[in-house]
Amino acid sequence: MISGTQSLYQSDVDLPDLGLIIIDEQHRFGVADRMRLASKGRSPHMLVMSATPIPRTMALALHGDMEITTIREKPVGRKEITTAALPDARIDEVVGAVRRAVAAGEKAFWICPTVDSEDAGDSAATTRHELLRDALRQPVELVHGRLTAEARDAALERFRTGDAGVLVATTVIEVGVDVPDATIIVIERADRFGLAQLHQLRGRVGRGDKPSSCLLLYKQPLTEAGKERLDILRKTNDGFAIAEADFAHRGAGDVLGSKQSGAPEFRVLDVDTQAGLIETARSDAKLLLAGDPTLQGERGQSARLCGTFWLRGLRRCSIDRLSLNLPVRLGHG
Repeated sequence: MISGTQSLYQSDVDLPDLGLIIIDEQHRFGVADRMRLASKGRSPHMLVMSATPIPRTMALALHGDMEITTIREKPVGRKEITTAALPDARIDEVVGAVRRAVAAGEKAFWICPTVDSEDAGDSAATTRHELLRDALRQPVELVHGRLTAEARDAALERFRTGDAGVLVATTVIEVGVDVPDATIIVIERADRFGLAQLHQLRGRVGRGDKPSSCLLLYKQPLTEAGKERLDILRKTNDGFAIAEADFAHRGAGDVLGSKQSGAPEFRVLDVDTQAGLIETARSDAKLLLAGDPTLQGERGQSARLCGTFWLRGLRRCSIDRLSLNLPVRLGHG
């Protein structure tokens, strides 16, 4: 058994006897990344895990290429998180709320969209870190992707166990950070983040025995699409419902290619409203193969004919569009 990061699918890593792949936080990996890892073994089994599956994963499940196991129960001790969306014009009120929480012995995350960017203004992590340190008059830690791993770990540990009541960070703390005393997470420019990412960030709080809050700050004017995304987060803590909404908003992507979101290229099928047809077709195909595994009967011959037309169309697709470098299996499968 070997446990590792993305380094495992690099070309100089040899895993000839690979039989099982388990990918945690699956939504953070690309299609090509997963295929590179799978190509190191001989058709290894694959288990992917995610609290908020990306649209591409939802589509693969819909088409029957994945079997689904769902865990509906939350981890023991997790509290419900109250979520509110506020314009950034009210940021002084938010800073006041953070100040009161820290004075009561609680801790707060403050998430920024970038490390340092002129376009982000005060929302850049380095700038917000300085502003909060001046406003709160106490230690405020800073974590972002440009720091070394050692510096990030040290800052997180000081936040977890030390005097610092606030951690300013980018999305590097999206997963793998557990601070039970943290009861507030502020996400600045929340309208610039995706639904799955917002839900994952929100999961950094609500891990202790106190009620927790997530404050989504947005810059006005807010687009209709941005308002709809924030409303979804405000109304539900259910990762499955959020994933389904993300699927409906962003589209399934290209099931035969590498796009993990976007409008699918079906000509006669609307996945959002006619997904039941795919389930019906899959069940019918299984029934056909169970009764006629060699497809010699009348319906089997018709299926062969349909498959021939489909493969002709598939061969016209460029290998760049397929992006998977996989052989197409001809015959009964």
